[in-house]
Amino acid sequence: MATKPAQKAGVEEEGPAVHRIRITLTSKNVKNLEKVCADLIKGAKDKQLKVKGPVRMPTKTLRITTRKSPCGEGTNTWDTFEMRIHKRLIDLHSPADVVKQITSISIEPGVEVEVTIADAKLLESVLPDAMQPIMV
Repeated sequence: MATKPAQKAGVEEEGPAVHRIRITLTSKNVKNLEKVCADLIKGAKDKQLKVKGPVRMPTKTLRITTRKSPCGEGTNTWDTFEMRIHKRLIDLHSPADVVKQITSISIEPGVEVEVTIADAKLLESVLPDAMQPIMV
């Protein structure tokens, strides 16, 4: 039977702490969204980080149906307008300081980026603004 080597009490592993980081991208324009996703993943792979994604979430379709006639008279004709919101998730396993370097790329107009860190309590001393999502 193989046993695990016993660790001494009070001894911590050295090296940068690896955190689980989730980047959420939302946009109305798919082309811009995919470009930002590709840039983020390329930057993360250049730094040899563990990357999962982009995970394509279901598209939200917001619909508004309204009457064409401004006064309400005439035939009942209707207009339907819709806005589609696309969403992508990217998961990274990396130190917190590396994420700032990766997310410093130029982001296309109309793309919202939200960065959340799973181990946020551990990062308060390292990164004070880690508790708030970064909106760009």
